[in-house]
Amino acid sequence: MKLIVGLGNPGEKYRKNRHNVGFMILDKICTSWKQQNEWLVCKKESLLFQKPLTFMNNSGEAVIKLAKKNKIKSANILVIRDDVDMELGKVRGPKNNTGSGGHKGVESIIEKLQGEDFYQLKIGVGRPPGGIDTDEWVLSDFSNDELKKIESLDLEEMIENWAI
Repeated sequence: MKLIVGLGNPGEKYRKNRHNVGFMILDKICTSWKQQNEWLVCKKESLLFQKPLTFMNNSGEAVIKLAKKNKIKSANILVIRDDVDMELGKVRGPKNNTGSGGHKGVESIIEKLQGEDFYQLKIGVGRPPGGIDTDEWVLSDFSNDELKKIESLDLEEMIENWAI
């Protein structure tokens, strides 16, 4: 069993935020989500998909609980998350032991898993324009054109290849 985690924040007001790109990618792969405890889950064969409902900065709490419940080792976890240091729509990974890069959701996962032995798939959301704080930027919505670019990403095959 492998666990694919999409990072984001729960609730309609965050749905189109840059920080929710992990949720967006998983929603293209899974359409039938079930709530369990502090997360949404979808299962496809030997893949378990998770959207933590603990808010970004506490993502690790949901990840560790689901991983323990299903006896999934850290090396069998893939985290899909936004990256402000990459141009919009650029994809990097999956790579193992890459650190948090200042991403609070990833920091939470590293803390709860007690290490960086998991994979990350990074989706570029671009740098904030001058004068806009990074935290404000990632919690702002994509423009319609940006959203179209993100929605055009087809990562299901890449994720399946990682899981083999």
